[in-house]
Parts: sequence; C-alpha cells; structure tokens
Amino acid sequence: MHFFVRFWRTRLRQYGIPVLLLCHCVFAIGDDPRPALIGRATVAGGTTGGDGGTVTDVTDAAQLQRAVAVAGPKVILVRGTIGLTKPLRLTSDTTLRGGSGGGRLEGGGLFIRKVRNIVIQNLSISDAADAVSIEESDHVWVDHCVLSRCSDGLLDIKRGSDFITVSRNLFRDHHKTCLLGHSDKPEIREIDRGHLRVTYHHNFFDGTKTRHPRVRFADGVHVFNNYFRNNEYGVASLMDAGVIVEANVFEKVEMPTVTSYGDSPDPGRLTSRNNLLINSGPIQTRGNVDVSVLQYSYTTDPVGSLRESVSRNAGLLPDGSPAP
Repeated sequence: MHFFVRFWRTRLRQYGIPVLLLCHCVFAIGDDPRPALIGRATVAGGTTGGDGGTVTDVTDAAQLQRAVAVAGPKVILVRGTIGLTKPLRLTSDTTLRGGSGGGRLEGGGLFIRKVRNIVIQNLSISDAADAVSIEESDHVWVDHCVLSRCSDGLLDIKRGSDFITVSRNLFRDHHKTCLLGHSDKPEIREIDRGHLRVTYHHNFFDGTKTRHPRVRFADGVHVFNNYFRNNEYGVASLMDAGVIVEANVFEKVEMPTVTSYGDSPDPGRLTSRNNLLINSGPIQTRGNVDVSVLQYSYTTDPVGSLRESVSRNAGLLPDGSPAP
C-alpha cells in the first residue's frame, strides 16, 4: 500500500491532479485504517504537513529536536519511546508521525505556535504539561493519537488558531481534556472571534471528566461521530460560541452538553442532531447553529454501530500498519 501511494502520488502531481483525490481513492480500497482528511483542516488551502519533503526516522530526543528544526516540508517518523524534558516546538510544513505500531513521547508534549500546515499522527503522548498545545496557528490535523495523563490539558486550541481537524484519537486518564478558546476576557474575544474553526470526529473520550471540548467564542465548531463514555460533561458551548453536536454516542455521561458552565458569564449556542444517549442525562441546546457554516462535505456513520467502530479504531494504528 505504501509503495502504491507514493508511486501514484508522484504521477498525479506530474499531471496536476490533487493528491487529496488519491487519498479518497486509496482508502476506499482494502482495510488500511488510515482515512483521508476531512473537516475544517481541508478548507482554505487544505493541510498536507510535510508531504513531499524529506523523511527522517528518529529514535531519541536529540535526533527529534534536530529533525523538527529543519526548514521546509518534512516527515518525521518516531520509532519507539522518546523521553522529553520540555515541550517540543514544531515548525511549519511538518508531519510528525509514529512508525509502525505507534511512536511514544513521554515527559513533554507538542507546542504548535505561530506555524501552519502540521500533521500529527499515530503518537502516544503522556506525562507532560500539555500533550498538544496549539496557538496562533492554522491548518493542523491531529489524528490517531493517544493522549493521556498530563498535568494541564490534553489538546488545547487557542489564540485565534484556525482550520483544524481532531480525528480518531483516544483521550483517557485525564480531567480537563480539550479547550477551544482559553479565556472569557474581552481582549481574547477580539482575537478568537471569527477563528477557532475546528472539527472533532470519531474520537473516543474514555473516562475523561470534562472539556470535550469546552468552547468559547468560536462559531461553527463541529463535533460529530464521537464516543463519550463515563464523563462528567461532554461538550460545553460558552461565551456565544456556536457548536453543532451531531451523531455522537453519550454513554454514562451526566451532562452530555451544556450551554453554561463554571464562571463563564455568557452562555453559548448549541444545536443537537441525531445523538444517541445511553444511561445519560439530557442534551441541553440553545439557539441555532446552521450547518451551512461548515464549508465542507461529510457523511455521518450510523450511531447504532458507533461504539464498536470508534472504540476499535480510535488511537494508535494497529501494529504492522504501513508507516507512510
């Protein structure tokens, strides 16, 4: 499969055919679980990471630091477990991906600030301050990762970041999971309003307590086909945010959605469509968020089969899956 993709990617580029078209074709064939990118990270130019650049294997922190500092498009494959003592700052046009069976980063997470065009895939990140922190950045795809046991957030997106897809990740062993917009302050409103356009799909929030995500100021946030299990609350829309919560499963979730929470002074808007509740509290909605703001096409999976499919496919790719 890997050779097939590289061969046809080269041929398609020679004739000016978008590579994304290849992704849709290839991943419809066979049982490779790695899907094509969908959601917000596809719009306004799309997200390719380091596609077409140098490919480097790394096995320790020193190699990893050198690899991420290289300018231009690059694919970095993490082999085995790498211990970090501080956050790893990424540069633009980077794909950071675990090799076959997944790569692991422990002790330090990823810091994505004032960059663009980033792909993070097939990594386990734990025991850091933040597993992934994204600020003042655009076009980021976080896919097929396991994020757990950090002292602050698992995946926080803030300060006007934009066009981001968070897909097929496993979140576990944590309390405050995902922030989208980090403050209620008026000066932050001015930075975040019109940005923070993010899609969350096919993620498994397994036993994490809150913030899946907690949203402030953003409009047209799309949360679909996720599996929430044993959570205090699922999705929070606050400070006039607009969130579409669609075709998810909430199992043993005390408050699947909320439109006011904590000390945030203003409520948000939240539209619910075709969600499945299992031993959970009621869905709370407020106002209306029009799906036409999404700017991309998508198809939802049936909620009846979602628990099995998401719990099986979220997180690291199966051992032996080809590393691109």
